[in-house]
Amino acid sequence: MPTLEFKGKQIIYAHHLTVPVRALDAHPAKSFPPQKSPPELDGNLIIHGDNLHALKALLPRYAGRVHCIYIDPPYNTGNEKWIYNDNVNSPQMRDWLKGKNPVDGEDLERHDKWLCMMWPRLHLLRELLAEDGVIFVSIDDNEQHRLRLVMDEIFGGENFVCTFVWNKKNVVQSDATFASVNHEYIFCYRKSELRERFNLLPRTEEANARYKNIDEDPRGAWQSVALQAKSGTSDMNYTVKFPNGIEWKPPTGTFPKFSKTRLLELYKEGRLWFGKNGKNVPRLKKYLSDVQSGMVANSLLTTDVVGSTQVATETLKSIMGGSVFSSPKSPALLQRLFSLVTDEDSIILDSFAGSATTAHAVLALNKSDGGNRKFILVECENYADKITAERVRRVIKGVPAAKDPALKTGLGGRFAYCTLGEEINAEKMLTGENLPDYETLARHLVWLNTGDSPANIRQRKDGFFYETDSRLWHLIYEPDLEFLRSADSALDGDRADRIAKKVSEKKKPAVVFAAAKYVGQKELSRMGITFAALPFAVEGVV
Repeated sequence: MPTLEFKGKQIIYAHHLTVPVRALDAHPAKSFPPQKSPPELDGNLIIHGDNLHALKALLPRYAGRVHCIYIDPPYNTGNEKWIYNDNVNSPQMRDWLKGKNPVDGEDLERHDKWLCMMWPRLHLLRELLAEDGVIFVSIDDNEQHRLRLVMDEIFGGENFVCTFVWNKKNVVQSDATFASVNHEYIFCYRKSELRERFNLLPRTEEANARYKNIDEDPRGAWQSVALQAKSGTSDMNYTVKFPNGIEWKPPTGTFPKFSKTRLLELYKEGRLWFGKNGKNVPRLKKYLSDVQSGMVANSLLTTDVVGSTQVATETLKSIMGGSVFSSPKSPALLQRLFSLVTDEDSIILDSFAGSATTAHAVLALNKSDGGNRKFILVECENYADKITAERVRRVIKGVPAAKDPALKTGLGGRFAYCTLGEEINAEKMLTGENLPDYETLARHLVWLNTGDSPANIRQRKDGFFYETDSRLWHLIYEPDLEFLRSADSALDGDRADRIAKKVSEKKKPAVVFAAAKYVGQKELSRMGITFAALPFAVEGVV
């Protein structure tokens, strides 16, 4: 498969693996509704922080669980002045970037920098996707050809689904030098072949109106389609004479869709149409009742169906009370994409959240079908609270100036507002500088050793918190330095006996993370127990 080479690729090739895992710190006052204590992190999330680090922080909680990802990264037009600031531990990289930020149109290496920025993020996004998950990426002509090659390399060219083309505006730009560019692209890739198709879309009144019942057929409304197809085999070519005297054979270069026997059966069943006078070339009746389940998606997304940039801007203005963000996406556009790949309980992630159109679209979709989809937004800019989160607060409560009745009364919902906490490492735990809470540490240990991201973590007796097909997982821990230095934090004989009993019942071994042990590993091995010492276990696999 062809691959794309760019400056810095060798340096950032595995950078996503070196990014530290950080905790998520919830902010009760900025969450919605505001709370006195930290909210749970298993619902809607808005995260303010560097999206590379935020994606790594999400892995212990959401690896392999996100059903749909939508991102709208910088298009690298040369006018955005975005900054490449990933902390890549390479003297060559630091020397290359020195004095060359922000990235603008005068930077002849801006495409290389953009690719260096996208590469590790796309890798982490892929890790977060469920096996039947789908990613959508908005882009324009500045980087679309490079993005396709990079996504082919990371997601696999065989997992490319299609390119949607969004007709984002209908007005022709009269001062354009060559042509008025009225479209953008949205690349769609699946994680694996487990995603076999899109969901069907609800049928529209316009589509149903194409079906008539001009002959009062008891089966209901229908429209006629040809009896021949462009593909087939030569042995399928035949001529048939119907009882009404009409003779038919497929036109040259085509083949019948049905066998001769089946065609005569369709005639007897009244499923063929010979025109009002009964003498026309026969056609097959396709009944509305046979296609009521839905419609296949169109890769061309027009403004009358999914809205335009102008409509999106006006919608955002009505929500925020003025102009706060340039070129937002249309909520209807994202609703269309999400409806193709999600069900009522799906998790949807946007790591370039901007004005929070993704959250708006998710909440609107839930309102329309009673779903319980969850959104995760990541925004690195300082407007994360005042624009990104504030828009979500307002659409949840209701927007009096909105034209849409649902938005006017409020879409409902809640979210936890978070920032990135300290990285989880042995040295900071050893000194007590950073002691993550029990759930955060437990998730980190499971993800580090198995790649799993458990839906629920609960501390139970003897530290048991999770079970996989092959192991029982125990963590004896409290985020308190005195506790960790006391005998209470150790795996002692009584605890080991109780854990061994469960090992015998479940017929699978146990891993116990603790600060100390009072039982020798030889005896623990006989019990089916592996001991992993804290804090050093946070950086290694047992």
